[in-house]
Amino acid sequence: MKTNIMKSNFKFLAIITFLGLFLHSCSSDDDGVSDASAPVITNFEFGEGSDHSTEPFAYKGSDLHLEAEINAEGIVSSISIDIHADDVQVGEGEVEWDYENTYTNASYLVINPTFHEHIDIPSNIPAGEYHIVLTVTDELGNSTEVEGHLEILDPIAISEFSMDTTVQRGSDFHVEFMIDAVNGIHNIRVDIHAHDFTIGEGEVEWDYEEIFEDGFHEEIEAEFHKHIDVPLTAPAGEYHVLFTVEDEDGNTTAYETHIDVTES
Repeated sequence: MKTNIMKSNFKFLAIITFLGLFLHSCSSDDDGVSDASAPVITNFEFGEGSDHSTEPFAYKGSDLHLEAEINAEGIVSSISIDIHADDVQVGEGEVEWDYENTYTNASYLVINPTFHEHIDIPSNIPAGEYHIVLTVTDELGNSTEVEGHLEILDPIAISEFSMDTTVQRGSDFHVEFMIDAVNGIHNIRVDIHAHDFTIGEGEVEWDYEEIFEDGFHEEIEAEFHKHIDVPLTAPAGEYHVLFTVEDEDGNTTAYETHIDVTES
């Protein structure tokens, strides 16, 4: 009798143990779906597109190179890029730039893809610091993002500007500044003019325009250093002075100032 009872108890315990293992196995399978590791993003790089630079800057009017390695336990369902400005002032003739795009190319909808894209940068956006975010989502709903900061630069920069503030008519004034143009300088245009002057006896209206190319054409870095003659017959008063630098891609940047022409 005792032996039969022990056998019955053993069978009962065996059944309970089997059911426990079975339920634990089902629970583990369910947990495997929800607890799978999120995608891992490594070697995220971005920079000037023309040479696949890894330095975090690019130029207005050019393109941006982006690349990253993605390790994912689940098949990737989408890759998104978000680029927006951080406290950048929008100047005259410029527009705010916020870029968003989701990539679902077949080459990305796999396990462990390599992300590689080029994004065109508008030429009419403000220069400055931009925030960039890369987000990867897999088919299990797991998502990972990495971020960084991108400096967008003007393709032409004028610096170290120096010019006389007054000049006697019949003499000349001095001007100099440095030019950095990543695409090469095409030319430099100088425009000097006045508005609403009364032309006195013996005076002649003076509008000055000249284009400088020699010594500057196709140079990436150059110093503009000139002396500009003011005619003896120019009316005295305040003149508007505009310097415009054009690069080989047709981009332009301007620097404007004023100079007072005095009587001799």
